[in-house]
Amino acid sequence: MTDKAADTVRAERILVPVALGERSYDILIGRHQLCEAAGVIAGLAPGARAAIVTDDNLAALHAPALESCLHQAGVTTTRLTIRPGEASKSYACFVELCDGLLAAKIERNDLIIALGGGVVGDLSGFAASVLRRGVRLIQIPTSLLAQVDSSVGGKTGINSSHGKNLIGAFHQPALVICDTALLDTLSEREFKAGYAEVVKYGLIDDAAFFDWCEANWRRVIAGGPERDHAVATACRAKAAIVARDEREDGDRALLNLGHTFAHALERLTAYDSKRLVHGEAVAIGLALAFRFSQRLGLCPGQDAGRVAAHLASIGLPSRLQDVPGGAGSAAEIVEAMTQDKKVKRGALTFILAHGIGKSFIAPGVPADEVRSFIESELAGT
Repeated sequence: MTDKAADTVRAERILVPVALGERSYDILIGRHQLCEAAGVIAGLAPGARAAIVTDDNLAALHAPALESCLHQAGVTTTRLTIRPGEASKSYACFVELCDGLLAAKIERNDLIIALGGGVVGDLSGFAASVLRRGVRLIQIPTSLLAQVDSSVGGKTGINSSHGKNLIGAFHQPALVICDTALLDTLSEREFKAGYAEVVKYGLIDDAAFFDWCEANWRRVIAGGPERDHAVATACRAKAAIVARDEREDGDRALLNLGHTFAHALERLTAYDSKRLVHGEAVAIGLALAFRFSQRLGLCPGQDAGRVAAHLASIGLPSRLQDVPGGAGSAAEIVEAMTQDKKVKRGALTFILAHGIGKSFIAPGVPADEVRSFIESELAGT
């Protein structure tokens, strides 16, 4: 195993820095970090108030403990809740949240704490980016997907009827706290969906980490030091890419491996979490990206098969036929892709692969090639 994939597996706090000059911050990772981190939060903004944004489910589950710890550290808090689910990443909820923060008299030198999964983090982050022209943000992700992906890197936003995450801003957090004990409360479905974003980092540029995932995924799900190691490895990989390319002008686009397909499927299922959650869409997208690479003669079939087999062994979907209620027609899927953020002058950009750990940015992929591939996938050929 390479040094990158072979950090000592241990059950203690792991600190991962995100090096962005004056916008640099730390990711704190480990079990039961919530109260310990309250002192760090208090030190970031002495005398500041904190608005905790969470959803209706997490408000009872984790918010009281966070509030108690912050109060003990001398931080005054107020709580705002949103409805759970992707539908809350909307104009209406964004306006409602901003109005709530203003009504709570959150000032520019105060803090907004996003306590929740990707929806809470993206929505809160977007509100923090514009409220009084910018309020400091702390991310406390409560889902595996958010801990290894959406909470790190400063991307914030909401959805449009035209597509996912098309309205937003870059707004780096001041701190990210990944308390891996919070993941114990996730449903099996939500945890496994988040795992798709973990294994993605191995597929991008770290084949040794993919090997490790194949050998250790059961222990990652069970919890303990392997879970912390997986989260830390993923965060460290993302932090390195973000430090090189904060605003996705270059290789940060690699983090979207599988996402061109995934976002199209989410749009076509109307962001209905009963049918498909983001991580499940990403799992299908990862498998499709490798099979599409194989079809184009770029990737060995053995690697494409290995990716699909690993996802299936965990219980994740890997084919368009796995979308409940259907994924739509090839024409509909390609049309949904045309609103992808990586589209340039109407041309589709994909993240493809020469093999596991060998992903690359492929601009200008002909739509006809994509449509033909999707047609064959839908036909099961």
